[in-house]
Amino acid sequence: MAYSIAEIAEALGAEAVGNPTLKVTGAAEPASAGPDQLALAMDPKYAEGLAAGKARAAVLWPGADWQALGLEAAILVPRPRYAMAGLTRLMDKGPEIAPGIHPSAVIDPAAEIGEGAAIGPFVVIGRGAKIGSRARIASHVFIAEEAQIGADALLYAGVRIGARVVIGDRFIAQPGAVIGADGMSFVTPEKSTVEQVRETMGQVEEAARQSWTRIHSLGSVRIGDDVEIGANAAIDRGTIRDTVVGSGTKIDNLVHLAHNVVIGRDCLFAALVGVAGSTRIGDRVVLGGQVGVADNITVGDDVVAGAATKVLSNVPAGRAMLGYPGMKMETHIEVYKALRRLPRLFAQVAALQKAVSKRGESD
Repeated sequence: MAYSIAEIAEALGAEAVGNPTLKVTGAAEPASAGPDQLALAMDPKYAEGLAAGKARAAVLWPGADWQALGLEAAILVPRPRYAMAGLTRLMDKGPEIAPGIHPSAVIDPAAEIGEGAAIGPFVVIGRGAKIGSRARIASHVFIAEEAQIGADALLYAGVRIGARVVIGDRFIAQPGAVIGADGMSFVTPEKSTVEQVRETMGQVEEAARQSWTRIHSLGSVRIGDDVEIGANAAIDRGTIRDTVVGSGTKIDNLVHLAHNVVIGRDCLFAALVGVAGSTRIGDRVVLGGQVGVADNITVGDDVVAGAATKVLSNVPAGRAMLGYPGMKMETHIEVYKALRRLPRLFAQVAALQKAVSKRGESD
């Protein structure tokens, strides 16, 4: 599909200069852009790449001299990454899901399918499930009994939605996401080694045979509007109450939210984040890749945890965290600097000990 510079600028809410009727079929990096592609050079440091490519039009920074760069047209954007969001939204065709219901789909007669929904091959929808209007469901998706999915949802291939899960409007789930699996909750008839360690914070005093008995998950999962779940992410249902994900939250690939977890609005979790059971996380919290959050704690609003941080205790609102164990970001940086100085410090101490020892011998 071809897009005119004027159409793209309007979609971005940006300024178009030069020939607004010039059309492009896609976007590319400046050095590799062809004559029918829109070069993305939204910072002056990328301008040199335009000379190596063949683009006739580009997305540039405000005030750029587009004519001096040899272009026929340009779109000037003040906030590059935000412009990227609009541009990619415009050009992304999304998965190919034919309108209507594919003949191979298995839909329980008691399920409700909204107007304009598109359901792909080998989809299974259980008893009493409700699918919202204009939902698009790719192949091999399973939606269990009494689950509810809002309008304009997009479920990629292989998504699994468990029983009684309730999901809001404009939901997106990438391939392989599982929402509403059993939580990991087990107990032993006698006091387990885990309980011993929690009480003593030391070695296991008396190890004995122990058998694990499942605590079944009677709750489900509730997800708000405009939530996105990454590929192979897993959100467990609650033990008694529901696991909750607030509206606007975006969750990356391979993230795990355990049973009873409550996540606020507009949070952002990068890949491999793990949140243990019954933890509450506030609004607008950002967790970098591989962040781990312990069970039964509270993380306040607007907390930012850098990659691989391990959050082991309550965190007040607005704090920036880093490290293992997680601590204030500025404290962690100082600790890290001190750690790097340790070899030199040890050498200095050894030299001082040697000097003192020699002086003692001379006395």
